[in-house]
Amino acid sequence: MVTETKSTESLTLAAVERFNEAFNRHDVDAVMNAMTHDCIFENTNPQPDGTRLVGAVEVRAYWTKFFTNNPDAFFEAEDIFVGGDRCTVRWIYRKTKDGKPWHLRGVDVFKVRNGKVAEKLAYVKG
Repeated sequence: MVTETKSTESLTLAAVERFNEAFNRHDVDAVMNAMTHDCIFENTNPQPDGTRLVGAVEVRAYWTKFFTNNPDAFFEAEDIFVGGDRCTVRWIYRKTKDGKPWHLRGVDVFKVRNGKVAEKLAYVKG
């Protein structure tokens, strides 16, 4: 059982890292290849609950617009916690806003299924 848990955690971490690397390259195709066809993404806006997007079509449209509107967006993982098919990433999101460096801190809660991200739920400070 311990070996099975370690294997699941290794696969979970690999899936999240693959997603994050594709995200930081702004590669929509690779991001979507890292997600399941029935993926769920909960954004942080509008406050307080954000927007829930379901399925590859909705999520792809969101990422396409996001990368267009945020050409220098970068997520720096500060810490990663893995338990089974779940992963929590504490991050700093950096970009330029109004011509100045800007950042926001938050957490993503991922659920991985069959080596792909099935859920990405985002939360921010403030």
